[in-house]
Order: sequence, then C-alpha cells, then structure tokens
Amino acid sequence: MTTSTATKVARSAAPLTGQRAHEIQAFGSVVSMPIALAEHTRRTSADNLNQLLADTMTLRDLYKKHHWQVSGPTFYQLHLLFDKHFNEQSELVDQIAERIMMLGGVSVAMSADVAEMTLIPRPPKGREEVPVQISRLLHAHSVVLEEARAMARRAAEAGDDGTNDLLVSSVIRTNEMQVWFVAEHVVDGPLVHADGQSAD
Repeated sequence: MTTSTATKVARSAAPLTGQRAHEIQAFGSVVSMPIALAEHTRRTSADNLNQLLADTMTLRDLYKKHHWQVSGPTFYQLHLLFDKHFNEQSELVDQIAERIMMLGGVSVAMSADVAEMTLIPRPPKGREEVPVQISRLLHAHSVVLEEARAMARRAAEAGDDGTNDLLVSSVIRTNEMQVWFVAEHVVDGPLVHADGQSAD
C-alpha cells in the first residue's frame, strides 16, 4: 500500500485526555547538550543546582507563608517586603530550573519532592511571632548562600562559567540583599530616644 492510498487517521476536535507513557528522561540524568561542557561537569552542576533549587523553592514559600501570617506593629512594612522577596525568589527559582535544563538535566519541580530534598527546616503550620519568622528566613538564607558560594567555586573550577555567573550574579547577590533588608527589622534599637539620652 502506498502512502497516497493509505488510510488516513480521522482528526477530531476532542481533547486527547488520560494519556500515559514512560518518562523520557530520568531525574538525576543528563542528556547530551552541545554547550561545550563535559558530561561529568554538566551532571555535577545539575545535581548541585537541584539541591539549590529545592532550598530556593522552600525559601520562596517561607516568604509567602510569612507574608500571609505576619502580624503586629510592623505588619504593613513586612507584609509588602515579604511579598517582594517572594517574587524575587520566584525569579531565581525559574533561572535555576532553566539552567539545569540547559545543562541537560531534569529540574526538581513538585512540592513533595522539594520537601524530601530541602535542607531548610520545616516551619509549623500555625502563625509565629515576627522575630521567629525573621529568624527562620535568615537561617534559610544562610543555607542558600553557603551552598551557592561553594557551588560557584566548584563551577568556576570546572569551567562552567554559565552556572558560576548565575550563582554569583543572581543567587548570591539577591540573597545577600534580602538578608540585609530582613535583618534590619530585628535590630534592638530605640524608637524615639537614643540610649543614654534623657527626655527634656
């Protein structure tokens, strides 16, 4: 039977739902990508970035939790600040995940998988006081910054300039800036009178 006389498959406007198939790439593997980096280098960077991705997603979600649950005299300022930082962390999540894919890897994506991988302690479901919320955020930032710096050094040594640039220019700088903005909210300073100064 020739192509011209073969039976044509009928087309339909109905959506094809319920489809199933095997994965096309296993998590933890890398496929060949023509970006002039050895497979070992790409695999190492992808593995490192997946850990960073899981921790960045956790930090991002911690910001959203605190954005919703913050209370007290600084509610307005922190409500807005936490949401701003959430959006900035969301941008980092996308950049890290896309870099993993550029390296030929598979980025972690689902919350259950992230929860298994993250190094950041899980907070309680309930509301906490502002100083505790901030302490949790600062600890999470320290986890991300410590691993990002170590990963940046390894990427530089391996010649993975793209990963190094992402880590230094985006991840480290964003997290350092956010630490500064958040940490200043727990400085125990006077509101009206300087220490040692008496009111007239």
